[in-house]
Amino acid sequence: MASNEGFLTEGQREMLKIASENAESLSALSSSPKSPSSLLADHHIKAPAGGKAQTAGIAVRHVRKCHSGKYGRAKKDGAGGKGTWGKLLDTEIDSHIDRNDPNYDSGEEPYQLVGTTVTDPLDDFKKAVASLIDEYFSNGDVDLAASDLRELGSSEYYPYFIKRLVSMAMDRHDKEKEMASVLLSALYADVISPTQIRDGFFMLIESADDLAVDILDAVDILALFLARAVVDDILPPAFLARARKALPESSKGVQVIQTAEKSYLSAPHHAELVERRWGGSTHVTVEEVKKKIADLLREYVDSGETAEACRCIRELGVAFFHHEVVKKALVLAMEIPSSEPLLLKLLKEAAEEGLISSSQMVKGFSRLAEGLDDLALDIPSAKVLFQSFVPKAISEGWLDASFSNPAGENGEFQVEDEKVRKYKKEAVTIIHEYFLSDDIPELIRSLEDLGAPEYNSVFLKRLITLALDRKNREKEMASVLLSALHIEIFSTEDIVNGFVMLLENAEDTTLDILDASNELALFLARAVIDDVLAPLNLDEISSRLPPKSSGSETVRMARTLVSARHAGERLLRCWGGGTGWAVEDAKDKIMKLLEEYESGGVVGEACHCIRDLGMPFFNHEVVKKALVMAMEKQNDRLLDLLQECFSEGLITTNQMTKGFTRIKDGLDDLALDIPNAKEKFAFYVEHAQTKGWLLPSFDPSATDV
Repeated sequence: MASNEGFLTEGQREMLKIASENAESLSALSSSPKSPSSLLADHHIKAPAGGKAQTAGIAVRHVRKCHSGKYGRAKKDGAGGKGTWGKLLDTEIDSHIDRNDPNYDSGEEPYQLVGTTVTDPLDDFKKAVASLIDEYFSNGDVDLAASDLRELGSSEYYPYFIKRLVSMAMDRHDKEKEMASVLLSALYADVISPTQIRDGFFMLIESADDLAVDILDAVDILALFLARAVVDDILPPAFLARARKALPESSKGVQVIQTAEKSYLSAPHHAELVERRWGGSTHVTVEEVKKKIADLLREYVDSGETAEACRCIRELGVAFFHHEVVKKALVLAMEIPSSEPLLLKLLKEAAEEGLISSSQMVKGFSRLAEGLDDLALDIPSAKVLFQSFVPKAISEGWLDASFSNPAGENGEFQVEDEKVRKYKKEAVTIIHEYFLSDDIPELIRSLEDLGAPEYNSVFLKRLITLALDRKNREKEMASVLLSALHIEIFSTEDIVNGFVMLLENAEDTTLDILDASNELALFLARAVIDDVLAPLNLDEISSRLPPKSSGSETVRMARTLVSARHAGERLLRCWGGGTGWAVEDAKDKIMKLLEEYESGGVVGEACHCIRDLGMPFFNHEVVKKALVMAMEKQNDRLLDLLQECFSEGLITTNQMTKGFTRIKDGLDDLALDIPNAKEKFAFYVEHAQTKGWLLPSFDPSATDV
């Protein structure tokens, strides 16, 4: 019988050959490092010639499709998926797809996500404005920046522009900060609406916590930007209160608003201070501004164009300095009588337009009135002319009727008393000598030699005015001297009158010393801490000043300083401190001097030591420690020391009451160490009330046993 091969046709033999070859390749699976997918790529399944491959043999099973049209793949370790070889053919590596394979199906290709760029209009806007702002900081061209911003469109994103402009300026020099504020003022209303300005600033305040991470003084810089926006009238003051309500109390945004209100917007002459903080919008000195004012007034006299003159005044951008326009216009009217009608017309129209405010008009007239004596040397008719200007300006409504004419009832200007002039001259000499020698007893002797106690308030005014324009050393010396004068020769009324005189002229003082208001507040607060003034005296001083004036604001600042925690220690060192001691050092010295006195010392020497401490605000500690020592030692002799201190005015009623109050507050703890502490304290209170040491408001209820 022939071999089995003889029963096969040629086609069957070909098919058997193909199946055998594929079976051999499959047998190498267990030992070959290649994956099944790579084997399929290396050993392509051969189809018989003549077209369609037949679905027979192992190779056919391996590439078989499932009913879904996808190629089946064995589950991991499973040997399970329908139409698969199971675990033998399973692998963690993805199958390789051969597009040359006759059985290739495009549906077998893995899905790929094709990335496409999705543009965000806000991101595009932010990138564009960053470039715009950089260019503006380089060229300073406000008009070009405004034009470029308009061309960007996307006006709904303008609040982001404000945030980006300010945040970029914050990390640069003062020049760029000033430029940012100038640009915002220029864009206001014309390009960016008031609502968008408010939204932009709120976004800035809201992001204060993030900005503070990169910019250490972000709170102060943002506060200044906020204050500048209010001063430039692009933000209403009411914005601050509304923004605060919308922010968490713990956020730095609230700190920004508080700093803007307290440090900048509440300060006298805050507009001038804020506008010049980064160099000023004009970038010119005061002398240059004065020259520009003089030039525009002379040009106006030649041309007579009132509208053009008003425009030039407005373009100066120094609203806080318009009093100089008033003063120079009046002086020019005196120098050139023919120009008087024109110049008075200019002042009238500037007042009616609101270009020159009422306060600036009054200040201009006041400054001229103060210098009339000197002006009369060059213009003999100066006083007569000024006397004619005042009623005319008041009757036409461009000068406030409250302006006090420095002329008397008879129209003659009052000449300062020769005695006062001489006293002022002598006082200045004495003060200068004191600043050089630091000799208080010598100064007191010099004042007594002058024999003019009625001018004590004038001396105080001169003392502080001279100290304001000097270093901290002289300011500290002035406060120390004031305390000594109060003990020796000055009454409280003298000191109150002196501070009233100072504060009445606070606005003029600030023209020469920009920080004068803050310094005056420190002098006032220090006087209270040193018991030179009582807190109630601040109310008396305030009542004698015009409401909403610079002086009244200074008194308010002083109250705030006095009411702060640890005000005594801080204010004692506001200019470096007289003693420089720590509080613990002072307590130790007090204890030692009391022990020395208790052991047989002299009352006068003990009082001298207390005075030498130089810490009158801390004398309540003397009272407290003396009472405790009297309880512990059972020695009421210490009450004699308190009586002597009270009689000399060394320890005031306020300090005495504070010392008794501190004992009362800690009486329960004190009784643990001193069993009869409550009984002894009740006795001391009765003794103190009999001697008049304590304020009537003192409540000894804690002494009930």
